[in-house]
Amino acid sequence: MRDVTPSDDRAFQDFYPEHLAHCYGCGRLNEHGYRLATRWDGEESVTRFTPAPYHTAIPGVVYGGLLASIIDCHSTGTAAAALYRAEGRALDSAPPHRCVTGQLLVRYRQPTPLGPPLEVRGVVTAVAGRRVTVASRVLVAGTLTVEAEVIAFEMPEDFWVPQ
Repeated sequence: MRDVTPSDDRAFQDFYPEHLAHCYGCGRLNEHGYRLATRWDGEESVTRFTPAPYHTAIPGVVYGGLLASIIDCHSTGTAAAALYRAEGRALDSAPPHRCVTGQLLVRYRQPTPLGPPLEVRGVVTAVAGRRVTVASRVLVAGTLTVEAEVIAFEMPEDFWVPQ
């Protein structure tokens, strides 16, 4: 598969149309959100995020809902980028692809320590029409803490209409 990401190293989410760039997890236009930024790293996608001290479940451990949220946005961004790759198109080409989660299965393998940066890595395991399956995992200093499978679907054009 050839890499069709523009050479300026922008994240997948940087190419979302303005009216679809407000997501709490990955929206570049949401000043209160995480503003996740996902990029290709060979055949894998990667997102890095450092939780704040208030993202805690119990002292020293990251809240599991935050981990699911990060995986969700990382995986839907990866799914959208995979659709461009499948078509051999650049991320800045029209029409834009944008995906939403149809299913999120999270497996917490061990507590995720609060403090160190998190690395989320994803692999596209299937592309079938509008459906993309992504296997993602959270790593802390190379140690696996969470695994997930996300089934994402491309948004139909009429899914969301600007007001």
